[in-house]
Amino acid sequence: MTDILKIQPLTRLAFAPYGDVISTAEATHIASINQGNTQRFDNLASLCINPEKGTPCLSIFRSRPLPLPITICSLENHPVSSQAFFPLSKLPFLVVVAPPGELDESRIEAFLAGPEQGINYHPGTWHHYSLALQETSDFLVIDCHTEQPNCDEVTLATPRQLQL
Repeated sequence: MTDILKIQPLTRLAFAPYGDVISTAEATHIASINQGNTQRFDNLASLCINPEKGTPCLSIFRSRPLPLPITICSLENHPVSSQAFFPLSKLPFLVVVAPPGELDESRIEAFLAGPEQGINYHPGTWHHYSLALQETSDFLVIDCHTEQPNCDEVTLATPRQLQL
């Protein structure tokens, strides 16, 4: 049996229990720099990378879109650090999350991120891997390299289906 998961727009308020929305449109700390030729948007996400537990890592993930309708069979989390994703393509993508702690499948939510929105998962937030839509997409990722385990994965008792 598969449950249908409603997809909602990605907003700062709706996503707050899981992390941060990274977007210049909702920035609150904006500065003019470089003789007024550049706008700097600061503090767009609360990154959590403890140097005692690991080192910051900047990566690019290349994600292929899954066939529609998308079936979500598992979620993962990173207990040691946050994990930020920002799309390098100008395409929307899907975000599937559940609150930190023991996974409660009844609390899984899905969001449609716009092409100029990124996300930052707080440590321990359950999430699906990046879900590109339309075509293969690159994401700039900031997370943590660590010697200790930093990825838990759980298979869902009831898969969820996403329909666009």
